[in-house]
Amino acid sequence: MMVQTDNDVVIRSATPDDATAIARVHVSSWKSAHTGVLPEEYLETLDTDSRLGEWKLILSEGRGSTIVAEADGRTLGFASWGPSRDEDAERDDVELYAIYLDPEAWGRGVARDLMRAVLSEVRPGTPMSLWVPATSERARHFYRRHGFHPDGIERIDEVGGTPVTQVRYRRG
Repeated sequence: MMVQTDNDVVIRSATPDDATAIARVHVSSWKSAHTGVLPEEYLETLDTDSRLGEWKLILSEGRGSTIVAEADGRTLGFASWGPSRDEDAERDDVELYAIYLDPEAWGRGVARDLMRAVLSEVRPGTPMSLWVPATSERARHFYRRHGFHPDGIERIDEVGGTPVTQVRYRRG
């Protein structure tokens, strides 16, 4: 996949060579989005190296699909999806595992472009789910704008020693 967007961003399939840039975006996005929500001590432990090994494995083994958004030779964000991991998922259900942007790219339409690219790769009508922190109103609004809605299922994940309520959103 390779798509040129209206805002001079290129969206393309990720390769194992993108692991470092994806890990960098993943960590910087988490730190910015979760400041004040998760303990500072935990956020300070997050670094690119801690995510790099995981992303190298995901990309080299081809786990699901991952795309990156780039502009001026710099990775601005990424999205990753594949078979749903939910207990109640049907065989062909899809889950959006991650969509993260470098905080400097927030508000520039890059997330919208990534989401459109993901949705164009998923067969129309295919049920798709994702999990979002209940406290993340900005993210919840974004997903609603793209046709996802909470389905009433929640879970509590422990992140950095803090319980975080996650809400499942679905579409299709």
